[in-house]
Amino acid sequence: MNPTPLADHCRVPPSATIADIHAALTTLTERHEALRTTVDALRPVQHVHGADWAPLPLDRVDVPTVDTAALDAATAALAALPIDPVCQPPWRARVLLESGKPRAVLVTVHHVVIDGWGLAVLIDQLYERLCGADVPPESLPHPLDMLAAQSLERARAAEREWLARLGDNPAHVLAPFGGTEDGAGRHRLQYRSADAHDALDRVAAHCRVSPETVVLAALAHDVAARTGEHRFLASVVVSNRARAVWRDSIGVRALTVPVQIDLLPGVPFAEAVASVAAALSAAYRHGQWRPAELVAAQACLDRRRGAVTVPTIEYNCYSWPRDYLVPAYGTAPDGPVAWIDSAPDAPCDTLYVDVSRDAGVLTLDVTVGDHLLDAEEAISLPVRLCGLLRAVADGAHRPVPAQALAPPAPGWWRTPQGWASLPRIADVLREHPGVLDVTVTPSAGVTTQPSETTESGGPHLVVRARVAPGVTADVLHHHLLDHLDEVHGLVAPDRYVLTPTGAALLIPSTTDALPPRPPATRAEQALAVAVAASAPTEPDPLDGPAAVDMNRCLADHGITLVTVPRLLVLLRQFGFTAIASDELAGTASLGHLAAALEPVVPCTPPGGEAAP
Repeated sequence: MNPTPLADHCRVPPSATIADIHAALTTLTERHEALRTTVDALRPVQHVHGADWAPLPLDRVDVPTVDTAALDAATAALAALPIDPVCQPPWRARVLLESGKPRAVLVTVHHVVIDGWGLAVLIDQLYERLCGADVPPESLPHPLDMLAAQSLERARAAEREWLARLGDNPAHVLAPFGGTEDGAGRHRLQYRSADAHDALDRVAAHCRVSPETVVLAALAHDVAARTGEHRFLASVVVSNRARAVWRDSIGVRALTVPVQIDLLPGVPFAEAVASVAAALSAAYRHGQWRPAELVAAQACLDRRRGAVTVPTIEYNCYSWPRDYLVPAYGTAPDGPVAWIDSAPDAPCDTLYVDVSRDAGVLTLDVTVGDHLLDAEEAISLPVRLCGLLRAVADGAHRPVPAQALAPPAPGWWRTPQGWASLPRIADVLREHPGVLDVTVTPSAGVTTQPSETTESGGPHLVVRARVAPGVTADVLHHHLLDHLDEVHGLVAPDRYVLTPTGAALLIPSTTDALPPRPPATRAEQALAVAVAASAPTEPDPLDGPAAVDMNRCLADHGITLVTVPRLLVLLRQFGFTAIASDELAGTASLGHLAAALEPVVPCTPPGGEAAP
């Protein structure tokens, strides 16, 4: 359940009353089933209730004046209130009263049911109702009906397309450029520009594409200029509300589509825009997926090749609520940039760029880990994008640079599919008990340039480790696999895992699988029983818990996101807890997950016995 607060507000027309606000929200609740939806706490089940199943989650607050500062503060306060989507409506509303008259309506929603676009639609329709406009009844295809009508062959083809795109693109293209060494936090900023709004319209009209496509092309141009990477993968949040039939829906109807950006060095910006538009069209055709099966297939593939593939760049066409950012000390209250630093324990391995256009202003929101872009680089990114748009609108061609404008940081190695941090590989291996010393070097002395094929069958890293007796290459291999998706900043080995070759350890592009290992400890046996009971019987039925390989991940045994809640319930019935559901969707081995299990401690009330 995404905890990101979503909140917004609208002014109340002078003629509207409290009764009008109540009637408008009642009508919208009847129209949008998302507003009367609850979710199950343990199972992936959605409950849609009748229009009168619960009172409207609406309250009133008297304020001295409803100015911009009061609106921002009140919206932030409402967004901070918890919403329980299991038992309550997934939204709240609050009326601000000034001298007894309603002046504004604030709305906050839970992200598990309603997304940013949906909140914007809800606010717009609420304002239209308060102005007396008649909102037409909704007649949209239901998502479950669409899923039932989905072509299974098309869905499987889309899965293969997704996995191929993930597996065949460089990863972590930003990591060696502009980040802070050992950065463990994230940066967030919002940049607003009226000049760039008009320039964006002119460029979009000239290129005959949507403004959102132009901004994505500008981002791709900037990545190529900064890093020298002309081919990389971007996750684009595709709101299928772009189709007219869904445009006025508030339900979550968006997909994250992998878009392969492939720019030709030296082409003018207009040609780069055309190539990005073509890439978007190709990606959108594969928009009907089975998400649970797809995530499991990706985790299975990642585990087998020793990789955790997370695209470094994600692009979304909806900005945050304006009051979501808290201006830093010294920031002008009406300035274009508002800045906050996240807590050090909240790293971010992706650059998120969100764009929106509202009231003649282009808004760019940026979230990025400071190991990818430091504070100065993060602040300058939206400024550079808007500068590029203004220059192109004024007639500049701005060709795609052929070389990077900045050299990579020391210690980074260019692999065929991304960048690897040699010190981080050594640090992870050095943490294993019994490892006394580790050195990691690229083959043939390659450090920062694209690798060339070597006599050993391809570019690779060589790991030489001095170890205590009993620490073998397979042990280190297992250790590294279990830490791929846990160690923050472990960019490498990415798709490169340890395999023994004589006295040294190589990190090549493929590896042989570890030998199967049956469950041994009580926790492993409980997890194996739960996996065997939750795994599908088709097409490869498991031969009981003994056939569960503890060296494999859950996805290898057919466990998808849909079956994760059942698995958690079974583990608790067997007396174990302490695994979060998001861990079960990763690539950690079953042995690693079993080691994290803890016995359930019975609750004993004061002065009484434990509950049965």
